[in-house]
Amino acid sequence: MKVAVIHDWLIDFGGAEKVLKSIMNIYPDADVFTVVCAMSKDELSTLGINKPVTSTFIQRLPFGVKKYKTYLPLMPLAIQQLDLSEYDLIISSSYCVAKGVLTGPDQTHISYCHSPVRYAWDLQSQYLKESGIEKGLKSMLARLFLNRIRDFDVRSSFAVDYFISNSSFISRRIKKFYRRDSNIIFPPVDTSDFKLEENKEDYYVTCCRLVPYKKVGLIVDTFNQLPDKKLIVVGSGPEFETIKSKAKDNIEMIGFAKYQDLIKYIQKAKAFIYAAEEDFGIVPVEAQACGTPVIGFGKGGLLDTVIDQKTGIHFKHQTVESMLEAIELFESQTTLDSPKQISEHALQFSRERFEAELQNYINKCYNEGIVK
Repeated sequence: MKVAVIHDWLIDFGGAEKVLKSIMNIYPDADVFTVVCAMSKDELSTLGINKPVTSTFIQRLPFGVKKYKTYLPLMPLAIQQLDLSEYDLIISSSYCVAKGVLTGPDQTHISYCHSPVRYAWDLQSQYLKESGIEKGLKSMLARLFLNRIRDFDVRSSFAVDYFISNSSFISRRIKKFYRRDSNIIFPPVDTSDFKLEENKEDYYVTCCRLVPYKKVGLIVDTFNQLPDKKLIVVGSGPEFETIKSKAKDNIEMIGFAKYQDLIKYIQKAKAFIYAAEEDFGIVPVEAQACGTPVIGFGKGGLLDTVIDQKTGIHFKHQTVESMLEAIELFESQTTLDSPKQISEHALQFSRERFEAELQNYINKCYNEGIVK
């Protein structure tokens, strides 16, 4: 059986790349394809990729690697130029165009869908607002392009034989936008790195890239109204200076932190704060693996990972008032599980569990394809 793995782009290491690494653990001899690749040989090796990666023609365009997102209109065309005709099994790791590769009737295509293209569907208005292009010619062109991306996203879903979703939330989005069922397999979390710490200190922590949809500004606005409660913010990004400028003395802006330091901040915290609506959300699971409860926005993937009033507290709205209520409830909460119980809950999202479940499902789907 010849296996091809297609990943949208190989630029940096995030949650989708953790999934890719596990896929490569299962199929170490698979050939890897991508739109563009900016990773070095050593970086690829950490993902289990030890042979040349095949990229599309966008790699060779001017600034094709550094400015790859500007070539988004060409990506549907680019991904369809990859020749996968010699492969029996095609696995796409897709949150943009990877699932759009062309396959034949005797090939089995299984897509691990991190999400349908979010900014082209239900988050279009948010995307246009955050980009500052709600009106004018640029807005018209952006809306036209997003319309074409939606068309491609739906058409390319027809050629996928089996969909895997990373959460109940994404399963519902796949059903709504593609009218397809999907099998839910939660993505891998390095729970072994985030070890249980039962002795907590008197501070809250949040950690993520400081970009608008993560809502770190909202978290800081909330703790600005809680001068007696300490918040540590770990992470860098385009919003760092803006958020830092309004943070009061009870808020410590760490910026980028080394991996081991990040783990210590989360281990010792009394609670982890998370305000984003995520497709899955790996960091809240890592926090729970440390025995640290999560106060998080009760939508998206968090509903699968944080048990309200047990391993954390959900707040219903992305507002200061709603988060203040959740923190107050947390401070007076007596029904929360112990740190050890919270840590044990997180183990169901381990990498070992993911790889075993994924391999079993792929084998089942591939064998069904042979019978057909």
